[in-house]
Amino acid sequence: MNFDLTEEQELFRSSIELGGKPIDLAVIGEALGRAIAPDPWLDNGVLPARLLAMAGADELLASVVAGETVVAAALAERQARYSVRPRQTKAKAKASGSGYLLNGEKTFVLGGGLADKLIVSADLDGATALFLVDRDAPGINRRDYRIVDGSVASELQLLDVTCPAESRLPLDAAALDAAVTEARLLAAAEMVGLAQRLFDDTLAYVKQREQFGVPIGTFQVIQHRMVDCYAKLEQARSTLLRAAMADPADGQAWRRTVLGAKAYIGEVADHIAREAVQLHGGMGVTEELSIGHALKRVMLLVSLFGSSDATLTEYAEAA
Repeated sequence: MNFDLTEEQELFRSSIELGGKPIDLAVIGEALGRAIAPDPWLDNGVLPARLLAMAGADELLASVVAGETVVAAALAERQARYSVRPRQTKAKAKASGSGYLLNGEKTFVLGGGLADKLIVSADLDGATALFLVDRDAPGINRRDYRIVDGSVASELQLLDVTCPAESRLPLDAAALDAAVTEARLLAAAEMVGLAQRLFDDTLAYVKQREQFGVPIGTFQVIQHRMVDCYAKLEQARSTLLRAAMADPADGQAWRRTVLGAKAYIGEVADHIAREAVQLHGGMGVTEELSIGHALKRVMLLVSLFGSSDATLTEYAEAA
């Protein structure tokens, strides 16, 4: 079932009151990455805000942007790889016609432990539907667990969770894809910022770390590796800007551009992170240095909504 968005909701699609268009949010994302900020800005900020904006839930959106209400998106399921299409989670209209019943399981719910409300995807008569559910609604069992970057994700079990009719958001699979595409773009932006921080810290380190009486940055092999990282970083930033300035209204072309950008930037950020750790030696993975923290965050973002290989496969299919 397709839903037509009003002109006001379309405006929200391009500006979710967090700074403007994708290019503006990409700049913010890069800055947050460079600072290795622990804020769940993607998990409990951009992604749920985008979905609420497209659904026209302006009052709740304002509360989310103000930080008064925390919302998490429960989209992933076991054995579904990186697909956000619900398979195991089912929604069924109640016989009375007064709402829906949700049954199934969700995994890797980023920010789920912080959330006041959840946006849950479910299969409803073969179509993707999204429901806004209270985190502590009867029938929801939650287990929190630590993930690679140190943040916390949740697993959810939904057993006959009752949802009133108005809890269903007026969104379909296409709207979900659009929200996930922007999340991928902003994950790529954060990775560019992380790669810049990794490069800067490593450059400073090789200038002061001495071996055989001289800084290791004077060794030609180290210089070659740093120049290679610099070139890759600049290419990644150019790729990000090209994707961020593309027009989301182009639909499939925009999605293809973002897929290509995330795949390439993910490979670059991973390469720079591993070079940074190697050039720092064993101390590069310790808790005391930012290098290890940035590496772990890169590892998460590279696989968020699709690893580089999976994203490239989607890119080929979209092309």
